Parts: sequence; C-alpha cells; structure tokens
Amino acid sequence: MSEALLRNAMDTVGAQGHKVRLWLRDDDSVDPTEALDRLLELTHEYMVPVTLAVIPKDTGEPLVRRLDKAPHARVALHGWSHHNHAPAAEKKQEIGLHRAAPVVLAELKQGFDKLAAIHAARFIPMLVPPWNRIAPALLPELPALGLKLLSVFGKEQSSSPIPLVNTHVDIMDWHGSGGGRPADTLFAELAGWVGRADAPPMIGILTHHLVHDAAAWSFLEALLAITASHPACEWVSPEV
Repeated sequence: MSEALLRNAMDTVGAQGHKVRLWLRDDDSVDPTEALDRLLELTHEYMVPVTLAVIPKDTGEPLVRRLDKAPHARVALHGWSHHNHAPAAEKKQEIGLHRAAPVVLAELKQGFDKLAAIHAARFIPMLVPPWNRIAPALLPELPALGLKLLSVFGKEQSSSPIPLVNTHVDIMDWHGSGGGRPADTLFAELAGWVGRADAPPMIGILTHHLVHDAAAWSFLEALLAITASHPACEWVSPEV
C-alpha cells in the first residue's frame, strides 16, 4: 500500500540522521464553521500545528474567539476578498495586474493590518495568494507591506524577494470529482517529495476544510496518524 511507501521514505530519512519536516496550510477561513471545528479538533488530537489562510475582508471577532481556543493554529494573509479580477479567458487571480498595482497593494496592506491587529501573536506575516497566483511584478513590493513569507503551490523557485514556504501536496481533486484525491495517490505523491534529493526544508500539505468530503477527511486523519507517531517526522509551523 502507498502508506508503506511513505513510511519507508520517512524510515530512510531517519536512518540518515535527518528529519522530515511537514507543515499544514488550510485555505479560505473567514468564520467558525463545523468543518473548521473538525479540522482544529483533528489537528489538536495529533498535536499538529495548522496555518489558516484567512480572507481578511469579511472575517472578524467570531473567528478570533474560536481560535483563542486553538493555540496550535496560526493565521496567514489570504489576499483581501478572494475575488477574481482576471477575465474569463485567463486563470483566476486576485493579486494580479488586472487593476492598478497601487490598488492591489493597498488592499493587501489593509488585510495585513486587519489580521495583525485582531489576531496579534497568532498572525504570521505570510502572504498566501488566492488560487496560489501572484503577478511577478508585485513581488518586490511585498517587503514594504510587512510581509516576510510567501506561500504558493509547487517547488520553491529562487525569484522571490522574501522566503518561499510553499505547499506541495494538495489533497483536493479540483479538476475531477471536486472531493478528496485517492489516498493511495496522495501517500505516493508525498513519499516522492520526502525521497527527493532536492526536497524542500518543509514539505507543505494543502487542505480546504470548507469543501472536504469523506475521502478528504479520511486521508487527512490517516496522514496525521502515520506521521505524528513517526520518529523521523516533525510537524512545524512556518513562523519567521
């Protein structure tokens, strides 16, 4: 089974005297929901830190109060409104050049300031662009906004002016069923990342609690159970 592939990959890393460092990013939080409760309870059970990419425009005190009871949760900036400004012929994008750059950057600053104020020490100065897309021309402007980390999807590239802490395994089948991808596929994919000679310092798992189906929840629980108890695996949070 593919679970064995992951265990074997972690065993190999451990035998070499190293650790597999994983981190969990979950996108699109705004308010407390039953699905968010399930995510927070599951990650708490396995003592796994979770970084919530929060959409700042419409979030507020209800989420603050819920996360006050979840000290293992962190908050990152997920754009401003998660609104697509690209035309229909292009891939969806909020942080692009479809509007004037000062307008886009002002929204990001507004979102940064709001989340930093209401979430205080729980807030990580990390930008998670909606749909994992940001116009390259905007990257040099991020440090001036107070942002210290950028997280998109895929192997980290060297073109960012601030450190990249990406996600690498997305558990959702966005272009197929819309639910969780097959567990065997996901375990094999993660094992591949663990075994790469150029594996990133932190391998990111990407989830979207609001749209999880039974398959997604089942895989996530199995993953946490396998990794949280493995001596060569460490779940981390991407604070600067």
